[in-house]
Amino acid sequence: MAKPRVGIIGLGFGAQVHLPAFQSEGWEVAAVSSRHADKARKAADAAGVTDIHTDPLELIARKDIAAVAISTPPRTHHPLTMAALAAGKHVICEKPFAMNAREAAEMRDTAAARGLTGMVAHEFRSTPQRAYIKQLLREGYIGRFTMCTTELFLDRYVSAQPRASTWQAHEAEGGGILGALGSHYIDGLRDWFGEVASVHCQLAALRPDVRDEASGKVEKAETDDTFSFTLNFVAGGAATMIASFAATPSRGTRIAVMGDAGTLLAEQQGPNPTDDGVVIASRNGSPLAPLSTPSHYILDKDPRDHRLMAFRMLVRDFTKGIQTGTSPHPTFVDGWRCQQVLDAARESSASGRTVAVA
Repeated sequence: MAKPRVGIIGLGFGAQVHLPAFQSEGWEVAAVSSRHADKARKAADAAGVTDIHTDPLELIARKDIAAVAISTPPRTHHPLTMAALAAGKHVICEKPFAMNAREAAEMRDTAAARGLTGMVAHEFRSTPQRAYIKQLLREGYIGRFTMCTTELFLDRYVSAQPRASTWQAHEAEGGGILGALGSHYIDGLRDWFGEVASVHCQLAALRPDVRDEASGKVEKAETDDTFSFTLNFVAGGAATMIASFAATPSRGTRIAVMGDAGTLLAEQQGPNPTDDGVVIASRNGSPLAPLSTPSHYILDKDPRDHRLMAFRMLVRDFTKGIQTGTSPHPTFVDGWRCQQVLDAARESSASGRTVAVA
């Protein structure tokens, strides 16, 4: 059989991870799209891709592709996904899925109505720590779940001079680390503990100065570089998270999952779980000690990018979904659910109230 063909829209993370992941998993990347032709040509040439587009709608309209991968700023996710679905394409869309739950619901419903495979790029569900913790929770390792805490402190925005202004600094583009980073963790927490009943959140900009590279003018970012939230779950228990790109020194990530019979710990040097993470555990008062991760959760190594192997697992599921007429998790429903939580978090930060998730 001929290789399935995909088009990649957005060539930041799209070029770093989407493109090599699809190629490594047996897909032909037929074309790539960027607003900047020189960027598109550079990425295409490096990957052996012939065709480039500066208009993503031209890529979507191609008859020779079965699927589209969207790795652009969040503002564009809804219109590009809707255009791709209208053209009969299967879609992997980056996170955060949309600008709000209304957009997310329309994307969800359209994919379902057209019978197309739709997945959200929450690839870290497949990493060993995350998958093994989910198994241990299902087996009752910690007893009744009571609380989860996550601390993530990085110095990405700590510099002697204001950082360059990008779309991440602009509210209208969907910037801010709650969406960029918090959405991954919200998806992971939902995967472990079920649906969220309510949210209390505070957003902050601790290092708001950004520099417009064209004019050199220093401006204030419109979006958060720090957040804290508490999620209360329908099934019981709560999860808190505090995260910042404005902390120094960087201290990585520490996740603690606690129940009435034990604790599970997962640590990371950066914001994302790696393909060789270990779960540390205590049960019924025993000392904390590393567990042996089951072999079926261990990912192969891909030295090109530490995020690549998890994304390749997502592409494998996407391929199976297309072949079987299904949408494997994380689906567009998962994207919509996550967006509901993000909307409630932003409402909570603005109002100072705990907000129920619709």
